[in-house]
Parts: sequence; C-alpha cells; structure tokens
Amino acid sequence: MSAEPSVVCVPAVPAQTSPRSGVFGVRSATAPLERALLCEPAAGDFAAARWRAEPDLDRLRRDHAAFAELLASLGVDVTVLPARDGDVDACFAYDPILVTARGFVELRMRKPIRRKEPPHLAAALASMGVPQVGALAGAAAADGGDMLWLDEATLAVARSYRTNAEAHEQLARLLAEEDATLERFDLPHAGGPDELLHLLSVVSPVADDLALVHEPLAPVTLLEALAERGVRRLPCHPDELDAQGCNVLAVRPGVVVAADTCPQTRRILERAGCEVHTYPARELNKGEGGPTCLTLPVRRAAPA
Repeated sequence: MSAEPSVVCVPAVPAQTSPRSGVFGVRSATAPLERALLCEPAAGDFAAARWRAEPDLDRLRRDHAAFAELLASLGVDVTVLPARDGDVDACFAYDPILVTARGFVELRMRKPIRRKEPPHLAAALASMGVPQVGALAGAAAADGGDMLWLDEATLAVARSYRTNAEAHEQLARLLAEEDATLERFDLPHAGGPDELLHLLSVVSPVADDLALVHEPLAPVTLLEALAERGVRRLPCHPDELDAQGCNVLAVRPGVVVAADTCPQTRRILERAGCEVHTYPARELNKGEGGPTCLTLPVRRAAPA
C-alpha cells in the first residue's frame, strides 16, 4: 500500500543522520524509492543551454509539479527545491550529486551552465541531514546521468563526453571506503560532444532481474555485465529514444514512472509484467531529460 502523498517545497532538517537510518542511503537503482529531491524548473536562456526547443515555462512547471505529485502518490517522500533563475538545467537533479550508503559526493559538471548546481544541491542535502563524504576535484568531471548501481556493491560509471577518467579514479577511491567498486563502461561517440548521451540514455534498471535497454548504443561490456547478473533485457522502442523512451524511473521493483510520450515502450514494459505510471513530458523532454534525470534519490530501501 502506498504512503500518503508528501510533497515538501522546502527541505526539512531531520534528526537522524546515520546510513540507512531513514534519512538517506542509496545502493540500488530499483529498491523501493523512499525519499527524493527534485528542483523546480527555472526561467532563463534555454537556447544557450542547448535545449531542443524553447519550452512554455508555465506548462513546464505544471508538468514538473505533476511529476512530483505522481511520485508522492506512489509513496515517495518528495522535497522540491525552488527554482533559481538562470539555472534552466537544474530541474535535472540527478546529475550534480551521487548519493551512496554513507552520504553524498559532490560532482563537477563539464557543461559550463551547470557548474553552480553541485554546491547548491550539496547545501540542500546537508540541510536535510545527509552528510557529505567527498567531492570531485582538479580535472575530474562527471554527470550523475552516467552512473547507476548495477548491484549493491557495484556502481556502473560511463566514460563519456561528460564523465572522464580522472572522475573514475576519484570515485573508485571514495567507493572503496564503503566496500563498493566502480565498473567502467565506454559510451560511443554517437552524436558527438554537442549531443547529450548519458549512460541512463541507453539503460534503465526496472527490477533486479530486468532492465530496459537501447542495445544499438549500449556498450558491449554493459550488456555482458547485465547478462552475468542474470538481468533480462527489454528493448526500448527505437522510434521513442529521443522521447525518453529508454529513461524510466523504478520506484520499486517492477513499478516504474515513464514519460507519456512513449506509448510503444510502455506497452513493451506492461507486456513484461511491469506497472507503468506516466507524467506529462512534452515540455520537459525539450531539455533531453527523463524521469531518472529529474529525480535525485536520497533514500532507497536497504535489501532485506
């Protein structure tokens, strides 16, 4: 049974701060999502940020609010940070921070317009009672969209135009402190550095043994890693990749949130036994981000 909807528009300060205390802790991409941080869409120069088209800001914010309410209706405790004018990419809250079992790591983003976002989200998480356990430094650069938990002990991290080898080295050292490892997967050139291709653009875990995958752009080593773990692959419908068809958010195993712009991929998921909930995505899609991009998981339930 789902919890009562809870959407909080300012971060509260919880009392507990220990790992897996109910405040924070993430070591899975599919365990029940209990707490999440979102950012309200901001006004600004969408063209300079390379959005595909200029969104209708009022509709963009309404659609984002509907997304937050949907997560709350599915039992997620949602905190929404207010918009900061100019930070038009900040609504994609997954990218600036990595949350682990011990706390959060502040990332460094290669896209110039996004470089203020990691410290802003870091301050918000600290106010929510989540401790900082590290930060990328020097030449390291990484987007959260290039990261996902393959299992409780393994973080998959892409090598891409947004995430470099120095970030892999620094993240691997931080993860080792909590007995987790980093596994690297090289993304293809695809559309080049001016087009966004994240790891989460081509794979979305749906359950421990099921993932939605766009195989033509997926690294062979990633497909092998999924097979080694007994993960069955569902194909994203090829006509819906640009509509965020391969980007779905698991709120618990087999229950996902997806863009309403991908009906054919929805049918693929439902035929596999998944429960699919959709949100209005047409305006949000103009920024090339789906439901995983919009959501920073703060706590997922620990395995039994």
